[in-house]
Amino acid sequence: MASEVVEPLTDKRFDGPKVTQFSVFVKNRAGALMNIVRLLQQGNIEVVALSVLDATDSAVVRMLVSDPEHVDELFRKNDIAFSTTDMVVVEMTEVGRDLARVLTALLQAEVNIFFSYPLLTRPHGRSALALHVDDDECATAVLLGERFRLLSQADISR
Repeated sequence: MASEVVEPLTDKRFDGPKVTQFSVFVKNRAGALMNIVRLLQQGNIEVVALSVLDATDSAVVRMLVSDPEHVDELFRKNDIAFSTTDMVVVEMTEVGRDLARVLTALLQAEVNIFFSYPLLTRPHGRSALALHVDDDECATAVLLGERFRLLSQADISR
């Protein structure tokens, strides 16, 4: 008699909603960010979240956009140095209370936050926070378990 192999649930990978972040490397010069934004506007792409990390000679512009596939093409075509990473985007109904709840849940799960920034837009009329964490799967599971709504790329795209 043949027996079926049943995989334990702990072996299954949890794949929650993710949003693609672009990190663009630019010279630290007046107008560099505007050039990137204009290029995106010409492609009918909106910047929905933005963070700039300034250094002496260069800057890293982190952004979430309305059409990541098109941005990838556009940046490659224009020889713009960039990288991508997955972000967890959590919606908050009461920012003051919910921010503490998000941070507490991630701390209790021992999930490290590398960086975060708010969205410029308000999907569903609510505030949202983009998080880059050391363990997307754990963060996603924990935040969903705390009944937070996690946003996908479709939620932030128009």
